[in-house]
Amino acid sequence: MVQTVISRLRRSCAVGVGIDVVEVADVSAALASPRADRYLEMVYSEAERRDCATQDGGVDAGRLAARFAAKEAAWKALGDAAMQLDWRSVEVVRGRHGQPSLRLNAPAARIAQSLGVRRLAVSLTHEPTYAAAVVVATR
Repeated sequence: MVQTVISRLRRSCAVGVGIDVVEVADVSAALASPRADRYLEMVYSEAERRDCATQDGGVDAGRLAARFAAKEAAWKALGDAAMQLDWRSVEVVRGRHGQPSLRLNAPAARIAQSLGVRRLAVSLTHEPTYAAAVVVATR
Protein backbone atom coordinates (compact mmCIF):
# COMPACT_ATOMS: atom_id res chain seq x y z
CA MET A 1 0.00 0.00 0.00
CA VAL A 2 2.66 2.51 1.01
CA GLN A 3 4.79 1.56 -2.02
CA THR A 4 1.80 2.20 -4.30
CA VAL A 5 1.33 5.71 -2.87
CA ILE A 6 5.06 6.47 -3.18
CA SER A 7 5.07 5.18 -6.74
CA ARG A 8 2.11 7.42 -7.66
CA LEU A 9 3.79 10.44 -6.10
CA ARG A 10 6.96 9.82 -8.11
CA ARG A 11 4.99 9.56 -11.35
CA SER A 12 3.03 12.77 -10.77
CA CYS A 13 5.64 15.19 -9.55
CA ALA A 14 4.64 18.84 -9.27
CA VAL A 15 5.97 21.15 -11.95
CA GLY A 16 4.46 24.32 -10.52
CA VAL A 17 1.99 25.73 -8.03
CA GLY A 18 0.00 28.94 -8.32
CA ILE A 19 -2.31 30.73 -5.92
CA ASP A 20 -4.33 33.92 -6.28
CA VAL A 21 -6.81 35.91 -4.19
CA VAL A 22 -9.32 38.37 -5.68
CA GLU A 23 -11.55 40.91 -3.96
CA VAL A 24 -15.13 40.19 -4.99
CA ALA A 25 -15.82 43.95 -4.82
CA ASP A 26 -13.41 44.50 -7.73
CA VAL A 27 -15.38 42.09 -9.91
CA SER A 28 -18.67 43.65 -8.73
CA ALA A 29 -17.34 47.07 -9.75
CA ALA A 30 -16.41 45.75 -13.21
CA LEU A 31 -19.91 44.30 -13.58
CA ALA A 32 -21.47 47.64 -12.58
CA SER A 33 -19.37 49.66 -15.04
CA PRO A 34 -20.60 50.81 -18.47
CA ARG A 35 -18.07 48.38 -19.98
CA ALA A 36 -19.39 45.31 -18.13
CA ASP A 37 -20.21 43.43 -21.34
CA ARG A 38 -16.70 44.03 -22.72
CA TYR A 39 -15.15 42.90 -19.42
CA LEU A 40 -17.21 39.69 -19.40
CA GLU A 41 -16.38 38.87 -23.03
CA MET A 42 -12.68 39.68 -22.66
CA VAL A 43 -12.07 37.68 -19.47
CA TYR A 44 -14.59 34.81 -19.37
CA SER A 45 -15.69 32.22 -21.89
CA GLU A 46 -19.36 31.88 -22.73
CA ALA A 47 -19.48 28.67 -20.68
CA GLU A 48 -17.94 30.42 -17.66
CA ARG A 49 -20.45 33.26 -17.91
CA ARG A 50 -23.31 30.78 -18.21
CA ASP A 51 -21.98 28.80 -15.23
CA CYS A 52 -21.96 31.96 -13.09
CA ALA A 53 -25.41 33.18 -14.15
CA THR A 54 -27.98 33.88 -11.46
CA GLN A 55 -31.67 33.05 -11.63
CA ASP A 56 -32.59 36.69 -12.17
CA GLY A 57 -30.43 36.97 -15.30
CA GLY A 58 -27.43 38.55 -13.58
CA VAL A 59 -23.99 37.14 -12.85
CA ASP A 60 -22.60 35.97 -9.49
CA ALA A 61 -19.57 38.18 -8.80
CA GLY A 62 -18.12 35.75 -6.24
CA ARG A 63 -18.13 32.85 -8.68
CA LEU A 64 -16.61 35.03 -11.40
CA ALA A 65 -13.95 36.23 -8.97
CA ALA A 66 -13.00 32.62 -8.19
CA ARG A 67 -12.58 31.95 -11.92
CA PHE A 68 -10.48 35.09 -12.30
CA ALA A 69 -8.27 33.84 -9.46
CA ALA A 70 -8.01 30.40 -11.14
CA LYS A 71 -6.76 31.97 -14.39
CA GLU A 72 -4.07 33.92 -12.50
CA ALA A 73 -3.12 30.87 -10.43
CA ALA A 74 -2.80 28.73 -13.57
CA TRP A 75 -0.47 31.28 -15.16
CA LYS A 76 1.66 31.28 -12.01
CA ALA A 77 1.78 27.47 -11.99
CA LEU A 78 2.92 27.47 -15.64
CA GLY A 79 5.61 30.11 -15.10
CA ASP A 80 6.82 33.22 -16.92
CA ALA A 81 5.86 32.17 -20.45
CA ALA A 82 2.20 31.95 -19.42
CA MET A 83 2.12 35.53 -18.15
CA GLN A 84 1.77 36.72 -21.76
CA LEU A 85 -1.42 34.75 -22.41
CA ASP A 86 -4.83 36.37 -22.69
CA TRP A 87 -7.56 35.89 -20.10
CA ARG A 88 -9.51 33.34 -22.07
CA SER A 89 -6.46 31.11 -22.56
CA VAL A 90 -7.50 29.33 -19.35
CA GLU A 91 -11.11 28.29 -18.85
CA VAL A 92 -12.69 26.91 -15.69
CA VAL A 93 -15.07 24.09 -16.56
CA ARG A 94 -17.22 21.94 -14.31
CA GLY A 95 -17.15 18.17 -14.38
CA ARG A 96 -20.10 15.81 -14.21
CA HIS A 97 -20.26 16.07 -10.43
CA GLY A 98 -19.65 19.83 -10.30
CA GLN A 99 -15.92 19.66 -9.58
CA PRO A 100 -13.91 22.40 -11.30
CA SER A 101 -11.15 21.68 -13.78
CA LEU A 102 -9.16 23.76 -16.25
CA ARG A 103 -9.23 23.72 -20.03
CA LEU A 104 -6.32 25.38 -21.86
CA ASN A 105 -6.55 26.88 -25.34
CA ALA A 106 -3.83 26.13 -27.91
CA PRO A 107 -1.14 28.65 -26.80
CA ALA A 108 -1.58 27.77 -23.12
CA ALA A 109 -1.63 24.05 -23.91
CA ARG A 110 1.66 24.40 -25.81
CA ILE A 111 3.28 26.04 -22.78
CA ALA A 112 2.00 23.28 -20.52
CA GLN A 113 3.22 20.62 -22.93
CA SER A 114 6.68 22.21 -23.15
CA LEU A 115 6.94 21.93 -19.35
CA GLY A 116 5.79 18.32 -19.37
CA VAL A 117 2.55 19.21 -17.59
CA ARG A 118 -0.03 16.47 -17.95
CA ARG A 119 -2.55 17.72 -15.40
CA LEU A 120 -3.64 20.96 -13.78
CA ALA A 121 -5.53 20.43 -10.54
CA VAL A 122 -7.59 23.41 -9.36
CA SER A 123 -9.40 24.31 -6.17
CA LEU A 124 -11.73 27.32 -5.95
CA THR A 125 -13.34 29.08 -3.02
CA HIS A 126 -15.30 32.27 -2.52
CA GLU A 127 -16.84 34.16 0.35
CA PRO A 128 -18.66 37.52 0.26
CA THR A 129 -15.40 39.50 0.39
CA TYR A 130 -12.71 37.34 -1.27
CA ALA A 131 -12.33 34.56 -3.79
CA ALA A 132 -9.26 32.37 -4.17
CA ALA A 133 -7.86 29.57 -6.28
CA VAL A 134 -4.93 27.20 -6.12
CA VAL A 135 -3.56 25.38 -9.17
CA VAL A 136 -1.04 22.54 -9.08
CA ALA A 137 0.63 21.54 -12.35
CA THR A 138 1.90 17.95 -12.39
CA ARG A 139 3.71 15.68 -14.82
